Amino acid sequence: MFILTKIADLVQIIPEDFEKEASQAIEDNINAKYANRVIQKIGLCICLYDLLSASEGLIGHGTGLVNVNVEFRLIVFRPFKHEVLTGKISSATPEGIRIRTEFFKDILVPANRLPQGSVFNDNEQVFTWVTEDATLYFDSHETVRIRVEEETWHDQAPTKATGGENDQDDGEKDKHAPYGIIASMEESGLGPCLWWDGGEEEEEES
Repeated sequence: MFILTKIADLVQIIPEDFEKEASQAIEDNINAKYANRVIQKIGLCICLYDLLSASEGLIGHGTGLVNVNVEFRLIVFRPFKHEVLTGKISSATPEGIRIRTEFFKDILVPANRLPQGSVFNDNEQVFTWVTEDATLYFDSHETVRIRVEEETWHDQAPTKATGGENDQDDGEKDKHAPYGIIASMEESGLGPCLWWDGGEEEEEES
């Protein structure tokens, strides 16, 4: 689920941070720049893991900023293919079910990757799985197990506006999360944990 990735960058220390220890000022700068940011084809940056090296600081001409070349490692969220994760259902549409974790919300389980026999209930806005014995619900806020199938990447670089009347509308339509995960709940053991773990919990209590 988490990986370490090495990055080299230029850190600029502002005069207000000169009272800090040099290493602390550098670490604060890196976390402010990278924490909760998606780097294309790398993943969602969580925080600094360690500082590998730092050059002597050079004061920029006319700015007062101290420029330091650094090399460091970041903790990055990027699950591997077929990894099983636990999250909670945040919403559902005919397209599929949205899943969130404590720090990541761009996970989609498409309708065609739910158990066979799953249907969308328009009135309650939830999916149900109809079996021979019962109708089971994918309720909102339910804890679920999912399996990672694919990743989606969208470059968030700004595009040049043309000045047309529909520019704003088109921009809204084209908005995508910079990093997303496509997952499935097709196999036994996946889906709401209550379905699979409830029986074991009852046996333990008895």
